[in-house]
Parts: sequence; structure tokens; C-alpha cells
Amino acid sequence: MKTYLKIMFNSEGSSPSDIKNQLLNMGFRATKGNYDFVYDWGKDFANVDELIFFADKVHSALQKSNVYFTIETI
Repeated sequence: MKTYLKIMFNSEGSSPSDIKNQLLNMGFRATKGNYDFVYDWGKDFANVDELIFFADKVHSALQKSNVYFTIETI
């Protein structure tokens, strides 16, 4: 299972390199294509509570950075 993350930067917010470093520290890796980052869960299934907890962690890490993000887990 993988969680894909797309970031929309704001010129008044944190720099892309700062955001990248925060996400890499969380276990994401940068990717090309439709998404900017991907997190590999290393398993085939996670329950809804795990997904919400992880989304909360991403939200906390990016809080006050003035970026928008979307998450998709497949």
C-alpha cells in the first residue's frame, strides 16, 4: 500500500527544499509524475484509523508552512 502526496506551494510559505526535508524525515520519498511524494507502507493493508493518524501527522508536519496538500492512499 502506498500513500501519494501532492503539494501546492505558496510564495509566502516555506521553501520547497524545507518541505522536502520535512517529508523525507517522515519516510516519504520524492517522485515524478502526478504526485510529488510517496510513502510506502510496506504492507498491503492499513485500517481507516491508521490512515487518519498518518494524515494527521502529515498535517502537523506541514502546519504553518503555508502549503496545500492532497493525500491519496492506494
